[in-house]
Amino acid sequence: MNWFVYIAESKFGHYYTGITTDPSQRIIKHNTGRGSQMGKQQGPFELIYASRPFPNKSEARKREIQIKGWTRDKKRKLILGEWV
Repeated sequence: MNWFVYIAESKFGHYYTGITTDPSQRIIKHNTGRGSQMGKQQGPFELIYASRPFPNKSEARKREIQIKGWTRDKKRKLILGEWV
């Protein structure tokens, strides 16, 4: 099963970074109140980035943690394809 790191943007412009096996379905969960606490407070969300597939959850989690430590500008560059 492949895992993906995704970035979603809230209606307030905040980024949410997470991991999932199905980014589109995860956004639906966020937007129906069955996702994260942030999703309940700041939704709805729009999927703005999905990574290449990772072979397992552990590898995806490592990348998620890395991205969460980045500045907003660096995340934006990743979303725009200017950073890998």
